[in-house]
Amino acid sequence: MATRRGGGCLKRASRLELADQTEGAGKPLTSPRTLFAMYIKFWHSYGGVKKDEAEANLSPESELSVDLQAEKGKKTEGNVRLYRIACVFLTIISLVLLLVVILLSMKPQTGSTLCPESEETAPDTKQRAATTCSYSHCQALFPNVQLQYLGCRQCADDWLTFGRSCFYLSTFRLSWDESQRNCSSRGGSLAVISSPETQTFLTMKGKLNYWIGLRQSGSTWSWVNNTVLTESYWATDATSGGNCGLLGSERPAEKNWLKAPCQASSYFICQLGY
Repeated sequence: MATRRGGGCLKRASRLELADQTEGAGKPLTSPRTLFAMYIKFWHSYGGVKKDEAEANLSPESELSVDLQAEKGKKTEGNVRLYRIACVFLTIISLVLLLVVILLSMKPQTGSTLCPESEETAPDTKQRAATTCSYSHCQALFPNVQLQYLGCRQCADDWLTFGRSCFYLSTFRLSWDESQRNCSSRGGSLAVISSPETQTFLTMKGKLNYWIGLRQSGSTWSWVNNTVLTESYWATDATSGGNCGLLGSERPAEKNWLKAPCQASSYFICQLGY
């Protein structure tokens, strides 16, 4: 159809030229170069019109496809942003869990200790007797075996390990006699401080005043294991006050023993092993 239109235009232009030649005798005919330029100009204008018509006649399906592609691009950008946020969140959680694992691994081992039934069954089947046993009991049962290999630990829950002894610092108050009975029910007695190292350890671990296994009978101070007091850490103001001994952990370890009435209520320290 375009060819027909183009041909018609050329014929029309030729007739116009002939008419001009007839009417205007003596005027020269239009040159072929001019006709070719007119032909090229026509096709340029014709192509622009067709392009505009094609854009105007764009189907609704094509417009919908373009809109869907734009929407897909927006969703992809949103997904990338959510992915980055999720990565940051998971990284923070991983770091927190790693910190918790490190802190738990640094916690001293404590827990109820059960004696293994035998050296053969303990490592493999992990069978245990029904009763708890002390570190020394485990050692007596299996003197040639490493106790950690048998799963036998020295101190139970809520007890502190120091040397070959276990210490329990109470969170409630009783009189001296009641404290001693409470410690006996746990398998021990009120603490016997027999070395400067033990004195320093208990002072550092405590935060209050605690009954210890020291009591006066007549003019003599003795421990609950019937040994006479030889090395003491009396405070300078502990000249009188009672017949039972307290450890004041808020004071310096060198001088923090106090005298108090035995019927007074105070926190206390139990000990297993001496």
